[in-house]
Amino acid sequence: MKTKKTPRTLPIIGFVALSMGLAWLVALPLWLGPGLRHSQFTLIAALMMWTPAFAAVIVSLFERRIKSFGREVGLWPVRPIGKFLLGVVLGILIPLALIFQALFVGDVLGVYPADFQNLVAVRVLAGEQSTAQFLAMQFSFAVLGGFLNALPALGEEIGWRGWLWPRLLRLGAVRAIILSGVIWGVWHAPLLLLGYNYPYSSGPMSLVYMSGMCIVVGAFLGWLRMYSNSVWPVAIAHGVFNASVGFSALFLAFGAFLEPSKMTIMGWSGWLLPAVVIVLMLVCGAFKPKDQMQDRETVHAQRVPESDSAVPKEIS
Repeated sequence: MKTKKTPRTLPIIGFVALSMGLAWLVALPLWLGPGLRHSQFTLIAALMMWTPAFAAVIVSLFERRIKSFGREVGLWPVRPIGKFLLGVVLGILIPLALIFQALFVGDVLGVYPADFQNLVAVRVLAGEQSTAQFLAMQFSFAVLGGFLNALPALGEEIGWRGWLWPRLLRLGAVRAIILSGVIWGVWHAPLLLLGYNYPYSSGPMSLVYMSGMCIVVGAFLGWLRMYSNSVWPVAIAHGVFNASVGFSALFLAFGAFLEPSKMTIMGWSGWLLPAVVIVLMLVCGAFKPKDQMQDRETVHAQRVPESDSAVPKEIS
């Protein structure tokens, strides 16, 4: 008699509900107080970033998979070491590429008033320094800040790319990219509805814009998780991304208006080129789960004649 298994969607639904609920609970002081002007905003936001990790732990406890939790979410082991180290490098380069391509595309489309020639804002901020020295320092600060931001970002990545992403991949790469992005975007609701990131957009539209950005950025983070077989490079990439978004204001024409909903990586113009790259990656099979090859081997083993002594193992 076959034992009844829990549907694979139930843990995902539970994880999403817990992540959202815990995020609202942590952000409650903002809603009861002065909102984004709360004196402890940074601490509250950092604690909120760890709610996906806590949700993943809770669901794993109910699934009785807590012993393998670290391995399943990519905390350990760190191997192969070559891919891991290259993943760390990519974790620095990918978010910077996403941020800067958005500025150039926005400039070409006329929605981002860039000042790449005169660099007035850069010259003013540089003071006695040369623009080259100032920009080099800003890049180094972005990388250093990325590693520092990786700690709070790890809380999100354990949940989003560590726990959720591999499970959504069972539904197909396209669905995994869209669903994980929308979930990640809507999870920001406790902050977005207070005016965070999109201060000139209505609450519902800020959720739409944030979900769009999270779909695009999340696709590359999901791929990085698969490539490096680890969540650490993804946390670094998330940290570098958070530390580098200020570049959009640095290259903005002096006196111009910054509207996140239509410019930078936060807006629609910043998603166009990455979307093309994601489609090419899908066509090339870049998001193909590694366990599909194992599934084929399992199917092949199950077709071995009964006289063969090998017994195929069940894939969980």
